[in-house]
Amino acid sequence: MDFELEQKYVAELKQYVTEQLPLSKMSDEELEEAIEEAVVRKIGNQYCSIDQRVSIVEQVYSSIRGFGLLDSIMKDDTITEVMINGPDNVFIEQKGRLFKLDRQFESQRKLEDVIQRIVGLAGREVNQANPICDTRLPDGSRVNVVLPPIALCGPTVTIRKFSKTPMTIEKLIQYGSITREIADKLELLVKAKYNIFISGGTGSGKTTFLNALSNYIPKDERVITIEDSAELQITGVANLVSLETRNANASGAGQITIRDLIKSSLRMRPERIVVGEVRGGEALDMLQAMNTGHDGSLSTGHANSTADMLSRLETMALQGAEGLPLEAIRQQIASAVDIIIHLSRLRDKSRKTMEIAEIVGYENGQIIVNPLYVFEEDENSTLEKVSGSLKRTENPLKNDFKLRLSGIKTDI
Repeated sequence: MDFELEQKYVAELKQYVTEQLPLSKMSDEELEEAIEEAVVRKIGNQYCSIDQRVSIVEQVYSSIRGFGLLDSIMKDDTITEVMINGPDNVFIEQKGRLFKLDRQFESQRKLEDVIQRIVGLAGREVNQANPICDTRLPDGSRVNVVLPPIALCGPTVTIRKFSKTPMTIEKLIQYGSITREIADKLELLVKAKYNIFISGGTGSGKTTFLNALSNYIPKDERVITIEDSAELQITGVANLVSLETRNANASGAGQITIRDLIKSSLRMRPERIVVGEVRGGEALDMLQAMNTGHDGSLSTGHANSTADMLSRLETMALQGAEGLPLEAIRQQIASAVDIIIHLSRLRDKSRKTMEIAEIVGYENGQIIVNPLYVFEEDENSTLEKVSGSLKRTENPLKNDFKLRLSGIKTDI
């Protein structure tokens, strides 16, 4: 059976199922059985491979109870990101490169139905009065939705797919992002409760790195994670509390922000606070938490370099308390953040750790940064392929107080 005939059968079966079956009274299992029977009757004696038969059943079922076209995309583990710009333009990211799919949604109405299904699963709402929404799929994938009239090309959906297996430092070493030696040093820093900030541009792997790093947290500690859309996969920690923000409802009430969650988490006896990403005024609350005995906190932020991350932290903290003098904020940053790990997505689409730097202190109005590791390209680098590694600078780690306090005698 060729593809065109398969799609013809799918369209006819969808029409039959929606018109003839009592969908509101049927469970998911009953509906799937009814579709399987309808497929057998429809195909009759015509040759059809088992894979094709399963595909027809899945396509019909997902168009009614699933996410339609999205279901088949989400099953493909090689796809890392999905971008839907209206019903006719579906783009995917595969192995770091963007492609346009030759498939599309049946109509804008169908795409809107899928969006409402996704948003409803996480208990959120999106409509003309509230046209922007951040949510997640049941598997944890991060979803951003923007509806018309804000999105001129039609309903726009961006999905950052969730890896089914938690990211580990071992995998980062395998991918060449860091080396075993650096991983061992980072493990010591996490266990010694250094406050670590991961910076990088969009798609540089900040959340992935944070996930890997968070698995170095000792398993007997109480950990509180705070995110816009819960996607961290911390394994093995029994005393784990995951908190997620909530958007305002249609009447503008009920919003819970990251700031609210950070303030609340301080009353929950945390040993570590892990904030998925700081974007605004919550940076001030995060810094204050780090400065008030909640060592070992981890977080991420958007920036193009380590220095850029520091200036962005200043700007974000100012949003949290406009009356504070800049000098006070810089002193807060210098005393709160111990280590900044900067990641980047390079010209060949590979993700690399570019710098690991220590924040030493505050002097003459400036935050003092001490680079420990810096990425250097080697002679094998070309315009198409980046080759290089993180090199240890000659600068020693100056703030080794936490290492000594936790009984670690190794030099970093």
